[in-house]
Amino acid sequence: MAMVGLFWIAGGDVYVGAKPSGPGPGVRLTSEGVDALGDGQSGLHLWEDVRALTVADAPVKSLKRQVGVLKDVALGVVLNLATPVGLGHADEAPPMMSVRVESSTGIHELHSYVAAAVGYSATEVDLSRALLSRLTEGAATMSTALAAMSEWGRAWEGGSPREAEREELLRGWVG
Repeated sequence: MAMVGLFWIAGGDVYVGAKPSGPGPGVRLTSEGVDALGDGQSGLHLWEDVRALTVADAPVKSLKRQVGVLKDVALGVVLNLATPVGLGHADEAPPMMSVRVESSTGIHELHSYVAAAVGYSATEVDLSRALLSRLTEGAATMSTALAAMSEWGRAWEGGSPREAEREELLRGWVG
């Protein structure tokens, strides 16, 4: 499993945002279309019907966001140490982002969890948005780009690549 831009690639599966767990929301890109997963959203939007695919609220990495994450981790450690066993506090869910699918049947607002704890680099967000746009340009473009992403995911071993490598992968998939 690896994060590349706004995408989470696990084996041959490609998700926008984090891969969902259990009933959590998620968006999977398949050769058939955009698959809405999790409670409160379901359905497959076929590529032939998808006119646009966008993510407007992806968090961009910043110093303020990084400091906030460190503060939350430190506070969590203190609370875990101070809270008696059995009285743990509920963990907060990760932030969400909206994936908008514009199709012949209307505009569908889907949701997925953000995969990057401190946000995504501005370059990765821009390249990911360009790639999402390319996926809606026609069957040949979609199948080539999505196949390349899936193939990379099946071959990749290890965690997420470094930022420069992620950007290079996205540039290659955008074409």
